[in-house]
Amino acid sequence: MSKDPTSDKDTLWRGLRPEARAALDIRDYTRPDLATRLRTSGVEAGEIATEVPGPKPGLESAWIPGVEIFTRRIFQQRHRGWFGEFARLTEGRLHDIGLKPQQWATATMFAGTAKGFHIHPPHIPAGFSIEEWFQKLYGTVPASYDERPYPLEQWDAMFFIQGVVEFLLVDERVGMERRIMRFIIDGDNRPGAGNIGLVIPSGVAHALRCGSTQDVIMAYGTSTTFTPPFEGRIAAGVEQCPLPGEWQAYLEGGA
Repeated sequence: MSKDPTSDKDTLWRGLRPEARAALDIRDYTRPDLATRLRTSGVEAGEIATEVPGPKPGLESAWIPGVEIFTRRIFQQRHRGWFGEFARLTEGRLHDIGLKPQQWATATMFAGTAKGFHIHPPHIPAGFSIEEWFQKLYGTVPASYDERPYPLEQWDAMFFIQGVVEFLLVDERVGMERRIMRFIIDGDNRPGAGNIGLVIPSGVAHALRCGSTQDVIMAYGTSTTFTPPFEGRIAAGVEQCPLPGEWQAYLEGGA
């Protein structure tokens, strides 16, 4: 039986100079399990979206407590446009978890840009340690949704109308396991499994960047009205647009 030539790196790449062979790297094309991809390389949102509140079955150990990723249906007429709902007062995911946004807004991200990480401070009621409170809300037997202090801390409910977005979440709440979720969302103009709604709890850092050459248009509701002190930033330098160093030096030279 002849030997597989791809099994011996030195033989396969013997036509290259030694310096090039020493620097050579081979991409690993094996596909990790869904939970591993969710916290590392990322997944398509449609792979983890759910029909009922909570994590997708099998992903409980990788899911950030309080995060909701739910399916949406986009109705498209190719010769006219498309239609997609965000939320209803009497049914749907926001109704199921008792989240009633107090403010709705829209935002546009130009292609090639990014936002975040943004984070909002969790409310800790009197009579609880921080760890006790989070365990009460998200522990082995979570509290009912009506115990969540939505009016006292900012939760975000996000929907994407146009473009492609890579989204990252990081749980930074005291006493909670620091979990990371990374996934790709499709805007309503790309109907399919990637059309999802997203709910982000306070204390969970979130960042997003455009994943195509098209501008991103999003709409989002918040459990509180805009409150500047609630708007925290972590590693958010990507949002800046610094001048070229030569320009900045020239401007400062005349000071």
